[in-house]
Amino acid sequence: MSTETRTTCPYCGVGCGVIASVDDAGKVSVRGDPDHPANFGRLCSKGSALAETLDLDGRALYPEIQGERAGWDQALDLVAETFSRTIAEHGPDSVAFYVSGQLLTEDYYVANKLMKGFIGSGNIDTNSRLCMASSVAGHRRAFGSDTVPGCYEDLELADLVVLVGSNMAWCHPVLYQRLAAAKAARPTMKVVVIDPRRTATSDLADLHLSVRPDGDVALFNGLLAHLVETGKTDEAFVGAHTTGFADALLAVSRQTMAELSEATGVSGMLLRQFFWLFGQTEKVVTCYSQGVNQSAVGTDKVNAIVNCHLATGRIGQPGMGPFSLTGQPNAMGGREVGGLANMLAAHMAIENPADRDRVQRFWNAPVISNKAGLKAVDMFDAVADGRIKALWIMSTNPVVSMPDADRVKAAIKACPFVVVSDMQKNTDTARLAHVLLPATGWGEKSGTVTNSERRISRQRSFLEVPGEARPDWWQLAEIGKRMGFAPHFSFPSPAEIFAEHAALSGFENDGARDFDIGAYADIDAERYEGLTPFQWPQAAGSAGRDTRFFADGRFYHPDGKARFVATPASPRGLAQPSDLPFILNTGRIRDHWHTMTRTGKSARLSAHLAEPFAEINPQDAAKLGIDDADLVEIAGTAGATAIVRALLTDRQAQGGLFVPMHWTGETASRGRIDALVPSMVDPISGQPALKSARVSLRRFQAARHVFLVTVARPQDIDLDYWAIAKTDGGYRLEMAGDAPADGWMSWLKYRLKLPDGMEISHYRDTSGVDERLAIFSEDRLLAALYVSALPVAVSRQWAASQLTATWPTGKPRSSIIAGRPSTHQPDKGAIVCSCHSVGINEIAAAARAGCRSLEAIGAATRAGTNCGSCRPEIRRLIDAHHVLAAE
Repeated sequence: MSTETRTTCPYCGVGCGVIASVDDAGKVSVRGDPDHPANFGRLCSKGSALAETLDLDGRALYPEIQGERAGWDQALDLVAETFSRTIAEHGPDSVAFYVSGQLLTEDYYVANKLMKGFIGSGNIDTNSRLCMASSVAGHRRAFGSDTVPGCYEDLELADLVVLVGSNMAWCHPVLYQRLAAAKAARPTMKVVVIDPRRTATSDLADLHLSVRPDGDVALFNGLLAHLVETGKTDEAFVGAHTTGFADALLAVSRQTMAELSEATGVSGMLLRQFFWLFGQTEKVVTCYSQGVNQSAVGTDKVNAIVNCHLATGRIGQPGMGPFSLTGQPNAMGGREVGGLANMLAAHMAIENPADRDRVQRFWNAPVISNKAGLKAVDMFDAVADGRIKALWIMSTNPVVSMPDADRVKAAIKACPFVVVSDMQKNTDTARLAHVLLPATGWGEKSGTVTNSERRISRQRSFLEVPGEARPDWWQLAEIGKRMGFAPHFSFPSPAEIFAEHAALSGFENDGARDFDIGAYADIDAERYEGLTPFQWPQAAGSAGRDTRFFADGRFYHPDGKARFVATPASPRGLAQPSDLPFILNTGRIRDHWHTMTRTGKSARLSAHLAEPFAEINPQDAAKLGIDDADLVEIAGTAGATAIVRALLTDRQAQGGLFVPMHWTGETASRGRIDALVPSMVDPISGQPALKSARVSLRRFQAARHVFLVTVARPQDIDLDYWAIAKTDGGYRLEMAGDAPADGWMSWLKYRLKLPDGMEISHYRDTSGVDERLAIFSEDRLLAALYVSALPVAVSRQWAASQLTATWPTGKPRSSIIAGRPSTHQPDKGAIVCSCHSVGINEIAAAARAGCRSLEAIGAATRAGTNCGSCRPEIRRLIDAHHVLAAE
């Protein structure tokens, strides 16, 4: 028997429904919820592996003060007293909260209420500033509100879907599968991908425009000019429902196609194709994500896209509109409650005196912040220069994820008082806490999240809360009580918080504001527990329905009209410095999430890409003497450097590098790539430009390269480079550096704390460079170490799998030393399909045996039959074997 709980995935903004099952032995399994309207049962590789991330390894289980265990009362009293004293001595702006899209809406609501309505400062900002702030700013400029007009169904109803700065196949995989299924069912549908890289998403595209970094404004300005010149605008819609069209056109300089091609980096032929497609197709959805938002001109990019939709009247109708794809699971919920420093709760404006008065009266608050607080980059600048003296960081890891991350680390380290509430106690940020508060995690906490299409869903608990962990809302409410505001923070459960949130959304609204869920203002605990997914708005007294905004041409500016926003394309930037010739683009990979505190616990999610890497164009690599799998050193303007593995691919344009942002001080020696990114921000949104940092690149020369599999995590790794990942039964490590003076055997025994008396197999070549060690205890492999002057040639997945194999006395152990299986043993090779752990050798064998389609490969191996994120890679393997067969 097992119990089942309907909940919501804690990863990206798609907001997939999950059914979690717990059997009588306590074992958890997950599957997609077939009834959830976001995913209809689909899950990506990360969602499918959620049950593998629920262990207590590294969990914060009780409060700590200065690294020593403390009781909750002691810890909370210290936090409340310190914040109160700091405010009394230095004013309310001397304290700050830095929160997260990983929080539930109820957590976010209490944090925002405490800071803005009772402390009286706007200094609460969120890591959503790093991913969605430019969308918010663009929406507010164009629509008068932070409104996402459409819904997921529009992707399936459109005749043209334009994906801008979105690697949907890896970052929003379930939406990608919905789009791919719609295109397969209706082949006349067209997809255009606009991205400097030819990503996995490009495999679905009819047209790929490899736009220059930050060339998007010029591209969509050119599109707007084309729409006007060819008579493709909707003059009636523009005249009746918008203002500013003439000014927007004046900002679109009349460029020749050659000039536009130079500004965008896209050939005139491809530009004409895209412009023609957009102009001729009525049902167009333009989806955009971090490639648009994470830019110093991100807000202008958003408005340049929106301008084209307003000019054609393609907004708010089925299959039409601009669509912001949210990064985090509850970035939208955070926006709804005012989690950004420049917003108030319920989409009200902090700069609007009437809104401030309304929120203050509703809360019956003693004060209300009368100005925007510090946005994320400015907030940590204020921590660095001493203006902020007490800081509370919740469910996020800014020491890794913020730009100029080393400076952020130094600022937090020097701050007089730092509180961190998190699930994990050993993150790069949690290590700097004066007070560490253990938080509940997915499966333990209860509340709501809002996805990219404005759909609110429940996250429900189905696990016992470990140790003394407590929900974030509870921690915040307890601090509010201890700071003297007990009547306003006496929430018995999340249901009451959600009801208050809903009531505020409908308070004095009457349709004047977009966000209104007043229908739930009287929700009780029973109804809250059974809450099914719904889209807002749902005003009190209205019938619940899925809805789009702006079909009626009514917007939220005072005159009811949308605004065209002039977006003059800025120059490409300063002359390219000879010592920083590359543009660094950071982002996510398929199987990991943020700083890997959750996904890093799953062995199969690390099997596809197990160490930090840089995608480099082969021509750039050749000029620098870099071979595939070499280590490379990347240096930025901030003085920091990173060492990562070279991955040569012509999918990366020349002059650019792509490096994932997931690796931390816990998982790699020098993989914190955001330490290389300067703190340049969009002047309107405050969002950092995380995709266009100038860097240099060189081959990193290492005396020795090392691969290690081990049942125990090594301690005190003193090599120049290392990266560690979980594998079944232990860990796998890539390392590089000088050979230890006392030999590799001594080095290994000390770091693994191995006792004497182990059985050791050893090989060293005549040069003394190549060396291999295997250490056994009875019938189990404890560790295998491979050393070479060049990147180690070992069947890594097979070697790692031997940690769970049995090695009885007498079984030949030469294959371990060889680093590959004997001829009769299978070797699946590097993992391609994480959902079913299918390796490259298995897919290649199926292709050689005659499987010539994704469906055939899936039938033979199961690869690509779950989330589908690996299908682009499988397709390339099929194509490669077609070529080999033809030769």
